[in-house]
Amino acid sequence: MARSASSSSSVITAAMASEASVKVIDGKKVAKDIRDEINAEISRMKDSIGVVPGLAVILVGERKDSATYVRNKKKACETVGIKSYEVCLPENSTEEEVLKYISDFNDDPMVHGILVQLPLPSHMDEQNILNAVCIEKDVDGFHPLNIGRLAMRGRETSFVPCTPKGCIELLHRYNVEIKGKRAVVIGRSNIVGTPAALLLQREDATVSIVHSRTRNPEEITRQADIIISAVGQPNMVRGSWIKPGAVIIDVGINPVEDATNPRGYRLVGDVCYEEACKVASAITPVPGGVGPMTIAMLLSNTLLSAKRIHNFK
Repeated sequence: MARSASSSSSVITAAMASEASVKVIDGKKVAKDIRDEINAEISRMKDSIGVVPGLAVILVGERKDSATYVRNKKKACETVGIKSYEVCLPENSTEEEVLKYISDFNDDPMVHGILVQLPLPSHMDEQNILNAVCIEKDVDGFHPLNIGRLAMRGRETSFVPCTPKGCIELLHRYNVEIKGKRAVVIGRSNIVGTPAALLLQREDATVSIVHSRTRNPEEITRQADIIISAVGQPNMVRGSWIKPGAVIIDVGINPVEDATNPRGYRLVGDVCYEEACKVASAITPVPGGVGPMTIAMLLSNTLLSAKRIHNFK
């Protein structure tokens, strides 16, 4: 994906840091720019070789949040011209049934990306199911081979996991210098924290990971020029954790009780936004920061897969 900054973007430096000049990194706007770019590229592909990228999504069970995510992914596919294929299976489906659908999609030339919505029901072996997705269509980037390649210097990954890829894309589009900078990733999940740390390392940052067993997390985090937090703890990162001028990418989306809100709750990040704004040079809001980027990167990976499979430049 192109790295050109939007007109509203500017080079972010530590010197900018003050409450008045904190830059809000607008994930919604960047995601829209990316969707527009993808839409144009899909039109070019369709006109040139008659191919439309296809994304298959498998949903098992009746979890409301998962159903919402799948619905949003389907809607996003429609906006850019990707054909979506959807399979919704009941909670009590067998692992074999899920594997059969994956096998069929692996063999289907109309499908260029396969996504299994997580979490899966407890009676299923998540690892076994994710490993069944053929690596050329693993647009979620969770296959061990993809993560392994990400960890190795000089190796090209087939796909980068969508949320960490979205975090780095935001840094690129806002011209945040990564090379030689100190970066701290808070959280070490397979889905966000670990691949985010690997991506930052690929960009020549000096990377530390803070996790639940880390001693003095505040002290370590305060050394960072760039913070990516993906820990799922509301407002855990306070202003005192942040070095003046740091850039913050907040992946957390945490509901907290709020009697003034019609829903009875509001969404906050892992970083205390009000405090961070007084210290950081730039920060992603929650919602409207990393969230929209995750789906944009899924669409980007699906297009990339179709181009690769059909050798379309």
